[in-house]
Amino acid sequence: MEYMELNNGLKCPVIGIGTFMLSPAEAENSVREALKMGYSLVDTANAYVNERAVGRGMKASGMKREDIFLSTKLWPSEFENPNAVNETLARLGVDYVDLLYIHQPAGNWLAGYRQLERASKEGKAKAIGISNFEGKYIDELQSKWEIAPQFIQVEAHPYFTQVELRKTLDKYGIRLMSWYPLGHGDKSLLREPVFTELGQKYGKTPAQIILRWHIQMGFAVIPGSRNVDHIRDNLDILDFTLTDGEMAEIAQLDKGVRYYHRTDAQLAQFAAWQPTYEEE
Repeated sequence: MEYMELNNGLKCPVIGIGTFMLSPAEAENSVREALKMGYSLVDTANAYVNERAVGRGMKASGMKREDIFLSTKLWPSEFENPNAVNETLARLGVDYVDLLYIHQPAGNWLAGYRQLERASKEGKAKAIGISNFEGKYIDELQSKWEIAPQFIQVEAHPYFTQVELRKTLDKYGIRLMSWYPLGHGDKSLLREPVFTELGQKYGKTPAQIILRWHIQMGFAVIPGSRNVDHIRDNLDILDFTLTDGEMAEIAQLDKGVRYYHRTDAQLAQFAAWQPTYEEE
């Protein structure tokens, strides 16, 4: 496994298993099998309603807790719940998480960030992060944080490389964790000739080339899958390195265009929605 060092000295695996859109049964299976085959980074969230299942998968894998880098996120409706962190830990069945995010810049997000800072001081979160905080939101947060975040989780892929955001991240040593790393089902990214050509050169699939690109960009990446073969393939990217010239060629694909466009109305809905954890 390859690792990246965070701005607080903690080391994080560069690739992990994501559990977005996985049912509890699927999440438990994917996490268990991923950890058995060599993954050590696991990402979930309150909003995924599978934290209990992720905890079960971790235990069933046989891996020691200290060998797993566990990441989760507080949902906006939990930001003002003083017990939110403890309840999240209880669902996961752990005493701490390695990385705790606030999930969206919705509702009283500053109260949510204060929860992260408190969890960090109390040893309940080894690292803290922000998810989907871009533009004006990260600009505002900079003036209010006591502890700078270690991570931001945002959409990133070769069509959208977060050029402007990365200027701020570089200033504070904040690492980027990619979601939609393969284009969110948009086959046009996977069909770009450069990835086919590089795949033939290295004996890899276009998806594996793209995941390797993320790592060499300095991003952590958490592709999710319910298919064990896909999970295994996603990890098979640590035995080759793209050249500087190849990275420059891929850089030409950047359109500055994202797939997901969030609205203010959606943020208001996020703040009002409460996950129903009993579904786990």
